[in-house]
Amino acid sequence: MKLNYSGQEHVKAPPAAVWAFVQDPERVARCLPDVQEVVVHDQTHMDATVQVGVGMVRGKFKFKIEVLPDEAANRVNVKVQGGGLGSVVDLTAGANIVDNGDGTTTLDWTGDATMRGPVATVGGRVLDAQAQKLIEKTFQNMSAQVGASAGTLA
Repeated sequence: MKLNYSGQEHVKAPPAAVWAFVQDPERVARCLPDVQEVVVHDQTHMDATVQVGVGMVRGKFKFKIEVLPDEAANRVNVKVQGGGLGSVVDLTAGANIVDNGDGTTTLDWTGDATMRGPVATVGGRVLDAQAQKLIEKTFQNMSAQVGASAGTLA
């Protein structure tokens, strides 16, 4: 099953605060909803264990995450691979980091996911809606954390 998403998140912090945040893999991983454990390997690679529930299918998924900030291109890309419960997830997401010129930043994000296994057979609409919520919540969490940390720096 292939899924595609896009959206925007308004961050109440300047782009410099966003760049500082996305270069800290532990903080980025903590933005995933229902994250239980994060193991950071280096500046761009980490593993995360996340509690997942889609319909009647519930359990832990383990993911390998690669965060690739590219400040020169004003973009951060994220690759997520892993799964659980006999299912496999491959996700490529990215966000253009847009300076609004007023001390705030907009993240224009997109994501493409491929899912295989029991979770994908739960039902396209349930899975599609749940995946959209998870991606949106991740960017909302990031926005809130960046805004909070920028507020403490001011």
